Amino acid sequence: MLTSPEPKGLVPFTAESLDLIENHIAKKCNEEHEEDLKPSRDLEAGKKLPFTYGTLPQGTVAEPLEDVDPYYYVKKNTFMVLNRNRVIFRFNAVSIFCTLSPLSTLRRAAIKVLVHPLFRLLILISVLTDGILMCLNNPPEWILAVENTLLGIYTFEILVKVIARGIWAGSFSFLGDLWNWLDFSVTLFELITRFSPVSSILMLKTIRTFRILKIIPLNHGLQSIVVTLAQCLKKLFGAIALALFFLTVFSLLGMGLFMGNLKHKCLRWPEENENDTLHNRTGSLYHIPERENFYYMEGERYALLCGNRTDAGQCPEGYVCVKEGTNPDNGYTSFDNFGWALLAMFRLMTQDYPELLYHQILYASGKVYMIFFVMISFCFAFYMTSLILGILTMTYEKEKQNASEESRDMDPKCQQTVKELEEENEAAEMETTQIEMKKRSPTSINTTLDILEDTALGHKEEPETSRKKCPLCWHKFTKTCFIWKCSPCWLKLNEFANRIIKHPLADLFLVICVILDICFLALEHFPMSEEFMYLLTFGNLVFIGIYTVEMILKIIALHPYGYFQISWNIFDSIRVFWGLTEIFLASFEVIDIFISIPLRFIKLGKYGAPFKNLMRILGRALVALKDLALLLCIFVYFSAVFGMRLFGQSYKDCVCRIDQDCQRQRWHMSDFLHAYMTVFRILCGEWIETLWECMEVAGQAWCIPFYMMVILIGNLLILYLFVALVSSFSCYDATTEMTQEAKNLQLAIARIKTGINSVLLKILCTERSVPTDATDHRCDPSVKDNISGHTLSELSNTQTLLRYKEQSSSTEKTPVTESESQSLIASPSASETVPIASGESDIENLDNKETRSKSGNGTSKEKIKQSSSSECSTVDIAISEEEEMVYEHEKSKLHKNGYECKSSTGQVSRESRNGKIWKNIRKTCCKIVENSWFECFIGLVTLLCTGTLALEDIYIDQRKTIKILLEYADMIFAYIFILEMLLKWVAYGFKAFFSNNWYKLDFMVVIVFCLSLIGKTREDLNPLTSIKFLRALRVLSQFERMKVVLRALIKTTLPTVSVFLVCLMTWLLFSVIGVYLFAGKFYECIDPTSGERFSVFEVMNKSQCENLVFNESMPWENAKLNFDNVGNGFLSLFQVATFNGWITIMNSAIDSVNVDMQPHFEYNIYMYNYFTIFIMLGLFLPLCMLIGVIIRNFNKQKIKQGGSNIFITVKQKKQYRALKKLLYADFHKPAPHPINKFQGFIFDLVTHRVFNVIIILLICLQATTIMIQNDEQSPQMETAVFWMNSIFVTLFTLECILKLTAFHCHYFTSAWNVHDFMVVIFSITGLLLPFTIGQHLVPPSLVQLILLSRVIHILRPGKGPKVFYDLMLPLMLSLPALLNISLLIFLVMFIYAVFGMYNFAYVKKEAGINDVSNFETFGSSMLCLFQVTTFSGWDGMLDAIFNSQWSDCDPDKINPGTQVRGDCGSPSVGIFYFVSYILISWLIIVNMYIVLIMEFLSIPSKKKARTLSEDDFRRFFQVFNRFDPDRTQYIDSSKLSDFAAALDPPLFMAKPNKGQLVAMDLPMAAGDRIHCLDILLAFTKRVMGKDERVEKILSEIESGFMLANPFKITYEPITTTLKRKQEAVSATIIQRAYKSYRLRQNDRNVSNIPVIDDGRDDLISKVAHSGKVEEKATVQSQI
Repeated sequence: MLTSPEPKGLVPFTAESLDLIENHIAKKCNEEHEEDLKPSRDLEAGKKLPFTYGTLPQGTVAEPLEDVDPYYYVKKNTFMVLNRNRVIFRFNAVSIFCTLSPLSTLRRAAIKVLVHPLFRLLILISVLTDGILMCLNNPPEWILAVENTLLGIYTFEILVKVIARGIWAGSFSFLGDLWNWLDFSVTLFELITRFSPVSSILMLKTIRTFRILKIIPLNHGLQSIVVTLAQCLKKLFGAIALALFFLTVFSLLGMGLFMGNLKHKCLRWPEENENDTLHNRTGSLYHIPERENFYYMEGERYALLCGNRTDAGQCPEGYVCVKEGTNPDNGYTSFDNFGWALLAMFRLMTQDYPELLYHQILYASGKVYMIFFVMISFCFAFYMTSLILGILTMTYEKEKQNASEESRDMDPKCQQTVKELEEENEAAEMETTQIEMKKRSPTSINTTLDILEDTALGHKEEPETSRKKCPLCWHKFTKTCFIWKCSPCWLKLNEFANRIIKHPLADLFLVICVILDICFLALEHFPMSEEFMYLLTFGNLVFIGIYTVEMILKIIALHPYGYFQISWNIFDSIRVFWGLTEIFLASFEVIDIFISIPLRFIKLGKYGAPFKNLMRILGRALVALKDLALLLCIFVYFSAVFGMRLFGQSYKDCVCRIDQDCQRQRWHMSDFLHAYMTVFRILCGEWIETLWECMEVAGQAWCIPFYMMVILIGNLLILYLFVALVSSFSCYDATTEMTQEAKNLQLAIARIKTGINSVLLKILCTERSVPTDATDHRCDPSVKDNISGHTLSELSNTQTLLRYKEQSSSTEKTPVTESESQSLIASPSASETVPIASGESDIENLDNKETRSKSGNGTSKEKIKQSSSSECSTVDIAISEEEEMVYEHEKSKLHKNGYECKSSTGQVSRESRNGKIWKNIRKTCCKIVENSWFECFIGLVTLLCTGTLALEDIYIDQRKTIKILLEYADMIFAYIFILEMLLKWVAYGFKAFFSNNWYKLDFMVVIVFCLSLIGKTREDLNPLTSIKFLRALRVLSQFERMKVVLRALIKTTLPTVSVFLVCLMTWLLFSVIGVYLFAGKFYECIDPTSGERFSVFEVMNKSQCENLVFNESMPWENAKLNFDNVGNGFLSLFQVATFNGWITIMNSAIDSVNVDMQPHFEYNIYMYNYFTIFIMLGLFLPLCMLIGVIIRNFNKQKIKQGGSNIFITVKQKKQYRALKKLLYADFHKPAPHPINKFQGFIFDLVTHRVFNVIIILLICLQATTIMIQNDEQSPQMETAVFWMNSIFVTLFTLECILKLTAFHCHYFTSAWNVHDFMVVIFSITGLLLPFTIGQHLVPPSLVQLILLSRVIHILRPGKGPKVFYDLMLPLMLSLPALLNISLLIFLVMFIYAVFGMYNFAYVKKEAGINDVSNFETFGSSMLCLFQVTTFSGWDGMLDAIFNSQWSDCDPDKINPGTQVRGDCGSPSVGIFYFVSYILISWLIIVNMYIVLIMEFLSIPSKKKARTLSEDDFRRFFQVFNRFDPDRTQYIDSSKLSDFAAALDPPLFMAKPNKGQLVAMDLPMAAGDRIHCLDILLAFTKRVMGKDERVEKILSEIESGFMLANPFKITYEPITTTLKRKQEAVSATIIQRAYKSYRLRQNDRNVSNIPVIDDGRDDLISKVAHSGKVEEKATVQSQI
């Protein structure tokens, strides 16, 4: 980027300036050459003039000036105008169309008005006023006069802009700005609607809402954000095209699979007159059945769907499955034509209410089609979302880089000016301070210095800019009033208070008080006894008193001046004053809740460094992103007003279409608040249900475009804001310096621990009579752990701590690498180690302090490695490259009273003999457990053991044979694992076995086996059998891929614990607020017959409900999800955070009235704000924090591993590099050209690019034939479709025959050709099959779906669009890591599926648990968990599991085929089940997103970093051999151009390349030949540049080649290409000079001969001369 130009000063724009511009325009028309100028970022229109231009002279404000930016002045022919705020305005100087001269008085007056800040402020106020008026539902009559006034202001603004800028005079004219087009159009339509007969047209009135967008051009920051988002859209073009491609393909696939299936319903089978209702199951009935003839589930609005497949939904007895009626959801959910199928796919892409569509399709078509939805979720919810996030991240990072470069490239003079201003301000402030200090006494000076020192400690982390300048009078005032000079008694009190507040125990006491205060808040619940309420009230008063005493002590110690210099002290004072006043504001309960409770939580952040760091990052991010956040708010406001104006009246007039009782719904757009909440709900991802209602009342033509606009633009803004916040939080560093309060806390805790340890040591040492030195030495590690992390100044406060520090310093001499410190395996001790199995030491131990202290006593890491050999070390054990085996002889030392016990000679010989036997046994065990066959056997047994868990479903009692086999299998597996454990115990010993966490896991699995076997022996121990699902955890220890993923997850997740605690405290805050707002208010009186809530006019409170209907008690029920306590509040907020069941919770909240009062419809409607604030502050921001910190940890671990992926193994890293080479370069070898002329002609035909384009067009046409079809098409249409399919099959068959003729056997070497061949075979079979076995047995869309599979050719590299290949590349490169993570996800799903079968298999079927989605079998459980993985539908399942009372379920219900009774659930188990699974799966999926996004972001850098591999060199020599068939290692210099053009990238050089080749200065041997090594070295240097690394590579290449081909030295170069070219050019110049000399001699000789055709000769000579000039220029450019 160019730096700011040298300021030429502000020159008035005069007539001479205008003449210069006009002359420049005339000159530019004649000359094509223009200067290469670029606009300066600092001088853009809308920005302020830099300080380098000094202060504005008189007469330059609001006056035309010559443009100071040469780019605009020279190229755009503009002049500039500055207002008094130094803002730059640009205008076109030339007159093109209706543009006045810059010297015109009228135009100058209009410019003055336009650039004046008050005019801009007037327009802004007018727009804001107009926006507020537009959101009014029933405005008063006087609003019309205000609207007419505003319309006059807008019209006047347009006239001023037209006069000042001209109608069309360039980019700075009125029509040159698109915002002016919008402004003019809105004003024009508003004039038409006000003063014309067409004012009744709704759309013309709605256009007025676009006026809200006028705020954007009035703010330069908003305008720049819009430009950035427009650039994002350009970069997103490829991703959008790919998304449309996937949407189209899956829509066509859905049409072929599910067309008409959603009309299958269960129809009652009549017992009489059966002949009148004969039907065909695949056709329609002869009569249209009435609604009551269909089967409806209890509480369902639509009829039960069914299918004719065995795995589809089945009808109850007395009903049959027929295709009749309409599609569900008012006919809007279907695959009957392409439009509805596309809407359904878009719904699945945005994951809006997908569980309902899952159930509908699986009911109607079968569970096997769940694979279809898995593919859709992967393509859209994961892959496309990752691509979009990756592109937005690239754009945002580029903008950040440009901004940093702009600040870095700021004009040095500007920087000097700013620096001088800052120095002047600081000097003035220091001078004022010195004056004040001189006036004070020495005592006051010392006191003030202490105050300033304490204040500096509190202000250490605050920026300098936060300090405000104070005038001299304020210093005098603070001296008199806020710095107290009192008697010596007061100074003693000051000193006493200072010692108290600075004592570490004081901070510890305050932290405990804050935590207890929060705990008291969290203890609030409903119902509460009076005693408990009194306890909470008394506790609140106590804490307020403690905070008041703290504030008073600090004011005494620091004086008011020093006290209020610290921001946290100001906050504490606010907290105290509010706590004192809230006692008297009991009537303002809501205000107290929203102010007092957050203040208590924020006070805890004073002692937490993570909270401060996160808040600091958040503050900086919000300041930087304020324009983006404002733009999002403007868009939401505009969408709400636009929707209210467009659909508000329709919701009022057509409400009966969506409600039978014609009652207004909760979600509509009749007023602004409901329209705003509807838009907010759309942006939260739930839009399909409101879209159905909108289409019912307003039609499809307006609703679908409006919703698509809100979804697409709104999500783009949200995602860009999300990316920006995540990028900001990815800079979070947990190792920042701790605050003084945090250090005091650690010091206080250390003192307490030291005191406790000293007391314990005295007691223990007295009882055992052990010498002090030995005691201190033995207790050293624990003391070291206790005092770790403290500074020397903190530890030097007591002699005891210093003594322990000196003792523990010896342990620090042993160096420990970072990888070892993070290892999950304890490092082996130098004095006592045993062998660890190969392949088992790759997990890492998080806490190995004890091991470090042991290994550090007198030995180093090198000594440990040398002495790490055991008696079993003679066994030949293979050591893997990832793990280190340690074998060391076990030693035991017995120390008692300082003496060592010795053995006799006979005892030694006997022990040595026994030791040899024991050594042989251990050798044998080591050989067994280290044998690869044994490991494979254990792995196979582990898989079989895990797989048998899936067979134990509700039908296991009916399959007695399988049940018996499983019981025997469990015993066999248990014995095998016990035997394996015993072998490892013998081979490695107990210490090594239990120092490995994977072995601990195996040991736990063995215990699970034993407990489950014990549980089968007795009925009272039967619950122990339910823990069998933990057996699947053993899979983790057997497969390296899962180990790597789990290790990486631990490394990226554990450092986020502090951030997670901050997020948890945020949720606790909202939960406590929810308890105070809604506790006990979700109860309602339910009609037991209908299940609906009584109206408030029938029942007003609990007592009326209990006395209703002749004293018969009606159920006064509480909502299952409520805020009666903090735990329930957490669960409710968790459902709101996952957007599952959150509508029900919000409905209960806004209907709540008071405790024991019947809820009323939208009585408390403004409680919507609570949930919107939680979603923004409690969900969106914490999500950004967590993901940002996880990304930071991911990058740190990736850097530690050398930039490789942390989720793949060592073997996979090699495969990854091979895959990367394969994808970056096409290794497909083309088939050889046939010798036969006919075959050669066919070969040239099928390999021509036009042929490929024709095939792609045929594929698209075949897809179009599916688009035009629908469910109920005519027989003529079906016949036409059959013949079109036949034509396409014929054409594709002809293509296959042509390629077989051209390629012969090479045809099947390509997977794409094999796929095409199979498509042709199956297509022909599909066409002929109906004629042989019948049309009803073959799906009509079979051939179309087979042909549609060829659409993947569009994604084929080299055949389809290159942008698709570039977008698919990161997915293919990240496949190894994604597969590893997917294995872990599958294991987690497997474990939870088995757990669900054991606990929820017999739960009553209602809400989210039905015939398709349940826990009865393993397949159904996996289907449920897939829904939960996508965060959809788990609220319904939990709602069914909540049925645990007699009123909701039957605990004694007999389940046929099993001994289990009851259909009740367990709420506590269900909550743990779903919450834990969602958190674990979210964590894993987030890392999957990060892997793909980081791979996408790394591709551009990999492409920029031009490197060469062995394959590049191999292909270089392959091409060289074609040009050197005799293997002479030389080629002629004339072939060099063709050779360079024949190479593959990156060595490839496209023609014309002769000039570049000459510039390489290649050595040439005799005969103008060039050696291959010289060419390779020159081309390598061209690709990789010039640095030390490249020179080293080149020398290695040359030395290796010389050793392999020593005869090359016999050919010495005689010249170079550059010298040879210079010789040729010189010879050409000499020849031309000689020819010119001869021509002049001939002209002299024939001077007397008459000339016949002078004009023709002149023309020829001019042509010859011009040719010579061009040839000479070409030669010079080549040189």
